[in-house]
Amino acid sequence: MRRLFKSLFLFVSLLGLLAASGLKGGLSLAAQLPTETLQPTATFGGPTVFASEQVNVRAGPGTNYDQVGVLVAGQTAPAIGRSTANEWVQIEYPGAPGNRAWVFALLVSIREGTIDALPVADAPPTPTLPPTPTLEAGLAVVGTLTPTRLPTFTPGPPIVQETFDTPDLGGGGFPPAIAIIGFFVIGVFAGVVAILRQRA
Repeated sequence: MRRLFKSLFLFVSLLGLLAASGLKGGLSLAAQLPTETLQPTATFGGPTVFASEQVNVRAGPGTNYDQVGVLVAGQTAPAIGRSTANEWVQIEYPGAPGNRAWVFALLVSIREGTIDALPVADAPPTPTLPPTPTLEAGLAVVGTLTPTRLPTFTPGPPIVQETFDTPDLGGGGFPPAIAIIGFFVIGVFAGVVAILRQRA
């Protein structure tokens, strides 16, 4: 029984030494890694917009303009103008045309000022839509329109699942369940012996 405890103690001590040497090597490696120097962020004065939730950023004051980005929840941007009806706020937005973009005023809040204090900004030209075909006066449609067929569902090819051959172990291995049951029986037996020794 003492041999078992000595073996177990030696095994645990060896694991502790290995873990300690690995930790020391990891600490020395971490001490050698260069640290990143944070750059100060630019600050700006004047009115800003604050997005309490995600807001679409558009190239102009309207939903017919292309979306050029988003303001995520908690993000701020300098407010530099407004639409004539105070529905849209022009902001500085890097990456947008001229680094200026627009957000819907009801989805953001103005800090350090009001929307009325912002100057009215000129809206960019609206995006051009593709021309729609029109019939000239006096022309009639000749012929009949044939309906187009809707696409139908075509099932894809069957999925081939690979099968793996299980190697035949030949029954020569030792099942781990027997070892577990054996250790359980030894533990119960040792517990009974300990209880009987205490009573004697």
